[in-house]
Amino acid sequence: MKNLGTASVAALRQYVRAAESAGIEISALLAQANLNPNLLDSDDGRIDGEQFQHFIRLLCELTNNPILGLETGDFVQPGSYSVLGYITMSCATLGEAVARIAPFEKLVGDMGTTGLAIAQGSITLTWNCNYDDPVVRPQVIDNVFASWVNYARWLADDTAASPTSVRLQRESPGAELEKAYRNRWNCPVQFGADEDAIALKQKLLDTRLRQPDPMLRKTLEAHALSQLASLDTMDTDTDLTSQVKHSIQQQLVHGITRQDMVAEDLGITSRTLQRKLSQEGVSYQKLLDEVRQKMAEDYLLNSDLTIPDIALRLGYSETTSFHRKFKAVAGKTPGEFRQS
Repeated sequence: MKNLGTASVAALRQYVRAAESAGIEISALLAQANLNPNLLDSDDGRIDGEQFQHFIRLLCELTNNPILGLETGDFVQPGSYSVLGYITMSCATLGEAVARIAPFEKLVGDMGTTGLAIAQGSITLTWNCNYDDPVVRPQVIDNVFASWVNYARWLADDTAASPTSVRLQRESPGAELEKAYRNRWNCPVQFGADEDAIALKQKLLDTRLRQPDPMLRKTLEAHALSQLASLDTMDTDTDLTSQVKHSIQQQLVHGITRQDMVAEDLGITSRTLQRKLSQEGVSYQKLLDEVRQKMAEDYLLNSDLTIPDIALRLGYSETTSFHRKFKAVAGKTPGEFRQS
């Protein structure tokens, strides 16, 4: 069975709002999906991907709505995309916002991955869904595209903005229901296509957004990169090393690298932490180096932060120390790594 990773509580909330609008008893639905209702109060919580797929399957069965995914797109909000939503809000143009999808979409969840291609004045966004339940999959894809269109219109403050075409692999829901897609998206919609893709005119990406704030965007992207570094270790480390790396990552957000503060965060003494890590064949310094390297690569590839600023954020007292350490691992200086 494919590993479905995790999904953010923010993504779950969008479906919950749609369910509430349909008059469904949410507490009972969450219980049936084995989800704690208190999760909905979390700003950065995550749920197992299998649980999220099961929740959507139950919602499909309860509503018996063949275009559930399309209609849940009406309930998108900036918060539906976790910190990615707030990053896009602070972008200057729609194109700048679209360019942030692929690097940061894992923060929303592991439901699928986005591809982008540009050719002859047209942009094509493809989305490859990871969910394999035959009932859930088409609804999730419909939800993603419907949410993209609605959110882009809100960002651009233009309710008439539309794709030039949408192609869906799913079968047609029937001639009558096909109208719901065309009415919402105001463009041709092809069913039974070879891929799930949405096309739009390249000039649409020049549309200015309502709340550009480049300084806020950089701050949010730095926070997002830290969250990504934490997520990347969740499935590969032991429980202890994962917790230590997560705590290190949280400390590095503030430029702090102190082992005693990490130990305190885990509710143990520094000596106990050192002993337990030794039993697992690792050291605090080794984990610190791994987290620093991962965060450094993310900052260099996906942000506009200067190299001295990155060094400072990662707790290096001197930029030369950062250069030396980075090159020893990557074989390139930070500047060379960014250029390549």
